[in-house]
Amino acid sequence: MAKLIIFNKPFQVLSQFTDDSGKKTLADYIAVKAVYPAGRLDFDSEGLLLLTDNGALQAKISHPKHKLSKTYWVQVEGTATQTHCDALMAGVKLKDGIATALSCKLISEPSLWERVPPIRVRKSIPDSWMQIVINEGRNRQVRRMTAAIDLPTLRLVRARVGDWSIEDLHVGEYRVENITGGNLSKPSKKHLQ
Repeated sequence: MAKLIIFNKPFQVLSQFTDDSGKKTLADYIAVKAVYPAGRLDFDSEGLLLLTDNGALQAKISHPKHKLSKTYWVQVEGTATQTHCDALMAGVKLKDGIATALSCKLISEPSLWERVPPIRVRKSIPDSWMQIVINEGRNRQVRRMTAAIDLPTLRLVRARVGDWSIEDLHVGEYRVENITGGNLSKPSKKHLQ
């Protein structure tokens, strides 16, 4: 049986357990031993990070060949339109190739925790929210995709990976699930930690 940690990572926390520079790490939040991130979430991104003690499960979650979808709530600088979403779904050119969103839609501001520090706000420039779903995991991919359509990302929150979400988890909290048989679609009994 594999152990899976569903963690709501705060802003400016490294997706690793150790660091020599004094930055906050997973060790500041997760007391479970011998678990490792399945994929990564940038230092300046927030939301869902999965960790496991099982190498095969880690590969199923993070390896691109498994095409596990990832849902992001993205606050962008500027007024996002359906035309922007259409461009992301058609594919945008990045330095490492074309990146395509599986889906994209305009959303109202989600009910989230306060970010510390808060995003920079410019009174003369509006901001808006989009929900973007991808199934790749290139470095800073969503930020680069929104930049390619002239909407710089202000805040990036990963809300879901596959069937797992940050639902019912406050920022900095996690829960533990026991996964049998490497089944990614139906988590077994949940334990709040």
